[in-house]
Amino acid sequence: MTNITTEITEGILTITINRESKMNALNIETLQEIKQAVIEGNENPEVVGMILTGAGTKAFAAGADISEFANFNVEKGTQMSADGHDVMNTIEDGHMHQWDGTKTKFVVAAVNGYALGGGCELAMACHMRIASSNAKFGQPEVNLGVPPGYGGTQRLIQLIGKGRALEMLLTGDAIDAQTALNYGLVTKVVDQAELLTVCREVVKKVASKSPSAVHKILKCVSDFYRPNVNGMQREIYEFGSAFSTEDFSEGTDAFLNKRKAEFKR
Repeated sequence: MTNITTEITEGILTITINRESKMNALNIETLQEIKQAVIEGNENPEVVGMILTGAGTKAFAAGADISEFANFNVEKGTQMSADGHDVMNTIEDGHMHQWDGTKTKFVVAAVNGYALGGGCELAMACHMRIASSNAKFGQPEVNLGVPPGYGGTQRLIQLIGKGRALEMLLTGDAIDAQTALNYGLVTKVVDQAELLTVCREVVKKVASKSPSAVHKILKCVSDFYRPNVNGMQREIYEFGSAFSTEDFSEGTDAFLNKRKAEFKR
């Protein structure tokens, strides 16, 4: 892979967009490399969770690579959007449109600077976003004559509400990290130097819980936003099926015997 780097430390896969000279802009090749890295992380039993970030201190990902698609026609533009949606869906829920599928692991975005356009959409596809104090978020596509193409019109509304989302989408204005925290777009704002450490602590905490329960929760939450899917029915199914798992036996036994649960990975 030429546009990203990957590293596994203590079971945490860190995926870094490595295009610092281009503000980590997301060309088509970079998005496909991110998708492949996430798939491999989900399939690797040694990986307990993932962090997605950008190289350097200025940008998480400052949008799509405009020079790459400036001359696209309708067909190519439509395919670009469809492929981008596929990448974002892989991060968010992998194969979870199936009742049983590949386990999708927790992914946190370590937003270390500008997250604009496709970069903001990439961050929103992650299960949680933690930002450095210099981070900025925005969907400026309206300035290019297009709407967001990688899920921005949908996920932004889900995360911050219709009114605030429309303001960002229609004006193209960016918001700073503190505003993003106030809006609920991110869960924490920390100093740049502490960002990856804090993200690792969060991933470790989630990884200490029942792996099967974490996966089931991610599936149920994802289905809240999925059209034509009954999320309540999904929860009933996932709750019931949990009773056959080793995690359930370990968790309940640990609780009843007043000890810390030790879940198998």
